[in-house]
Amino acid sequence: MFKARMTTGVSILAAAAASSLLLGCSASVEVNKSTPPKLSADKLSSTLSEKLAAATGRPKPHISCPEDLVGKVGTTTRCTLTADDGSTLGVTVKVTSVKGDQIHYDFKADDKASPAPN
Repeated sequence: MFKARMTTGVSILAAAAASSLLLGCSASVEVNKSTPPKLSADKLSSTLSEKLAAATGRPKPHISCPEDLVGKVGTTTRCTLTADDGSTLGVTVKVTSVKGDQIHYDFKADDKASPAPN
């Protein structure tokens, strides 16, 4: 089950950065049981993409997360949002609490995008 509270191409990067600065973001995801629970990198990527699209009213951006998110309070990971023009924006994800098999986390886009490679 997915429950989320949230805020947050060149225009997607600007909107995501502006949204995250003003409102902050959080989400929670129920995952398969393991010790500690983990949220797969693919599921984290798709969840972040959905939340950013909902917050900005734009199509889902491409987000890539390099590793599974371990359900341990304080654990962080960095994901990357890539716009159509190749520019990128980092997104930091931090586990805020774990209740059973449910991982609650906050995420925030970086303030500035990196330009597309030449």
